[in-house]
Amino acid sequence: MIKRNLLVMGLAVLLSACGFQLRGTGTNELTIKELDLGARNAYGETVTQLRQVLESSGVKVYNGAPYKLYLSDEQESQRILSYAGAGRTGEYQVNTVLNYDIVGEHNLNLLSDKLEVQKVFIHDGNNLVGSDQEANDARRETRRELVQRMMLRLQQLTPGQLQQLQQAANDRARAEADALKAAQKAEAETPRQSPLEVPQQ
Repeated sequence: MIKRNLLVMGLAVLLSACGFQLRGTGTNELTIKELDLGARNAYGETVTQLRQVLESSGVKVYNGAPYKLYLSDEQESQRILSYAGAGRTGEYQVNTVLNYDIVGEHNLNLLSDKLEVQKVFIHDGNNLVGSDQEANDARRETRRELVQRMMLRLQQLTPGQLQQLQQAANDRARAEADALKAAQKAEAETPRQSPLEVPQQ
C-alpha cells in the first residue's frame, strides 16, 4: 500500500515537473481577481459557463468591478466537409466565432479581440436522431473550448498590462476630446456668411 502511494506521488511529481496538468486542476489561475462580466446575450450558455469557471477560479465577478469583459457577439456557422454515398452528407464542420471587449474606467474600450473554434461531426442520413445528438455534442464541445480559450487569454493579462491599456485609452480619449473642442472653437470663430438675397423680379 505504501509502495503504491509512493509510486503515485512520484509519478505526480514527475508529471508536474514536465509541466503536465490535468484539465481543471489549477490551470485557470488568474492574476485578475475582480471582473465584471456581460454579454450581448446576457443569459446565453457561453457567458453562464464562463461566469462559473471564473468564480471557481477565485475571481470575484460583480457589477462595478474595475474591468469588464463583454462578450459582444457570438456567431455560429456550419458547412459540409465531405459527402457519403448516394449524396448523403458525411461530415459537417461547426465554426463558432466569439468577439469580446475588455472595458476599463470611464467605460473606455481597452482591448477588442475574437476567438474561433471549429469542431467536426458525422452526419448519418439513416440515423437522424443520432446525427442531431452528434451536432449538439459538437456545439457543446465548441462552447466548452471557447470558455477554456477565454480563460487562457485572461491568464495572459496582468494588472500591470491592464493599467497600461487603461493609460493608453485615457490618452486617446483626452486627445479626441481636445480635437473636438478645437474643432468646435474653430467653427465658432469662423464668421458666418449672411444668406444671399435674391433680387425680386
